[in-house]
Amino acid sequence: MNPTVYFADKTLRFVSSASDAEGFPVAAECGPNRDKILKILETHNSVSVVAADPGAAFGAFAAGFVPVEAAGGVVVNDRGEWLMIRRNGRWDLPKGHLEAGESLAACAEREIAEETGIAARVERPLCETLHAYWFAKTARWELKRTHWFRLRPAGAGTPAPQTEEGIERVSWCAPAEREEHLRDAFPTIRRVAAAMEK
Repeated sequence: MNPTVYFADKTLRFVSSASDAEGFPVAAECGPNRDKILKILETHNSVSVVAADPGAAFGAFAAGFVPVEAAGGVVVNDRGEWLMIRRNGRWDLPKGHLEAGESLAACAEREIAEETGIAARVERPLCETLHAYWFAKTARWELKRTHWFRLRPAGAGTPAPQTEEGIERVSWCAPAEREEHLRDAFPTIRRVAAAMEK
């Protein structure tokens, strides 16, 4: 397992060999804790922790965060358009936190309906992403694992943004428009788009 953690537009990778490292390399033996990694990310866009056991190094690093589970997805209509949202000035995909007793697929369907006004049903899983951030409301660092799915619309519906969640716009995006939006999207969203190609 070679986990990748995203801090907004910056990337932290856990790899087993220096030849797999991208960006600034850090040896796991140096104790790459959150504060040290954040300091390096101030001046570098990418950091790689090199460890004999990348999974164990990631586990030690992740212990400094509150874990959060989430789900979301790519809704694709019969015309091949993707349902995308614009939030905080950037294009994104709908997603949100898992509720108690909820399955990941049900979470993705619920969050998509809430954020976009479009009901959708899961077809298949795509990938998982890890996103670390400071959550000001609770004054803590969180590490969100988002489980992504490919979905199809469940009937007709008109896109409607959930404005109380900061969503400015919801749009069905044809391939050319989607590619343009992805250029400015967060790396996590581009990773999901790459998983759609598989």
